[in-house]
Amino acid sequence: MTLTQMNYIITISETGSLNKAAEALYISQPSLTNAVKELEKELGIIIFNRSGRGVTLTNDGTEFLMYARQIYGQYESVVEKYSEGGSYKKKFGVSTQHYSFAVKAFVDMVQKFDVSEYEFAIRETKTADVISDVSTMKSEVGVLYLSDFNRKALLKLLHSANLEFHHLIDCQAYVYLWKNHPLANEKSISYSQLAKYPCLSFEQGDKSSFYLSEEILSTNEYSRTVKASDRATMLNLMVGLNGYTLCSGIICEELNGSDYLAIPFEGDEQNQNSDMEIGYITRKNSILSKVGNLYVSSLKKYLEQNTVSVE
Repeated sequence: MTLTQMNYIITISETGSLNKAAEALYISQPSLTNAVKELEKELGIIIFNRSGRGVTLTNDGTEFLMYARQIYGQYESVVEKYSEGGSYKKKFGVSTQHYSFAVKAFVDMVQKFDVSEYEFAIRETKTADVISDVSTMKSEVGVLYLSDFNRKALLKLLHSANLEFHHLIDCQAYVYLWKNHPLANEKSISYSQLAKYPCLSFEQGDKSSFYLSEEILSTNEYSRTVKASDRATMLNLMVGLNGYTLCSGIICEELNGSDYLAIPFEGDEQNQNSDMEIGYITRKNSILSKVGNLYVSSLKKYLEQNTVSVE
């Protein structure tokens, strides 16, 4: 097994395609395919499932990738420290559910560094991907929430992925909608008032479950639902369809604009408001890098200053 082969596996996992990986690595696809087969034979495992849609990691492949990232990352650090005139950039990544405050904290953190010396990445993505990204060290930090409903299931997933959850803040759920919505002037909004408006939620993929939802009351029966995969589309649907979503209420107006409101959700016996515990996840027993510590500090600072703000 060589460092080159490890780099091949890391690149394939990031591109999801042998063709794209071969292009990025400047080698032919047959050569890349043979290198992967030789490594799989040497290790006695199958690293990738191959299909017409591309390649995906097997369970064994996911575990191998975790170790490969660690080893190859250490190699890159050695190259950076001891080579002269090298162009290697330090890497730092964050994976998060769709929270504008997580993006704002990222912006504040990046501004403290010379971007020419770092390769920064932030990924607003599905809940399962947040967990996977941190588990495989694609990202150093992940941001998500726990509630009474999803806590047991998510903590089990985190434990299986060798991850731990760190508390940041507790909050109640809010109804998030645009400023000209018919309910925009309400002091609080109940579930029954929302019945005739589309409920917007973030798509969680083919393997999604209620526990992976980013919104509370995910098991409720909604007469009208629309799913989106990104925050910008979600905001457009709020305007175009008078849609709404249920969120933390901690929103960055600087990024989302001033055309949206977060109004307290008024629970009842059947549809209770839920405490949302927002936090970040890291690998167990890991020590955050300098950049990671600064990102978490930026998160804490923003949340402390905006606990009653709206997204």
